[in-house]
Amino acid sequence: MQTTIAAPVSNLNASIRLLLIEDNDISRQLMSDFLKHCGYSVHALSNGSTFAQEMGLFRPHLVLLDLKLPAVDGFSVLEQAQQSLEWSATPIIVISAFAFQSDRARALSLGARQYLVKPVMLPQIQQAIDDELEALKLQ
Repeated sequence: MQTTIAAPVSNLNASIRLLLIEDNDISRQLMSDFLKHCGYSVHALSNGSTFAQEMGLFRPHLVLLDLKLPAVDGFSVLEQAQQSLEWSATPIIVISAFAFQSDRARALSLGARQYLVKPVMLPQIQQAIDDELEALKLQ
């Protein structure tokens, strides 16, 4: 199956900051490169242990989060985000290989806005981001 990637739209997305938390080096690099190609400012982490620090420093508009992470897992990251008044409004999109309905339900109950199951196509990630950013504009 062939995937078409749109031309960069850097002027439209240049001010949008995305925090990507993914432990797999190849997946993290692929998603980061794609999102930068789409014009976003991307900060990528390999684990959730510095989530709180990075949220304070980078102040992302949206977080892309894997659940299976070393040290601090994605569920713990979701809990941290929900416990912070400042971060609880930041949309979090989970991108995980955990395909069980119970994992999805748990992530959504902890504040995830969307739950995408790997493998996921890059345009699907872009659409999820666009949907969440559009929802933020309407609030």
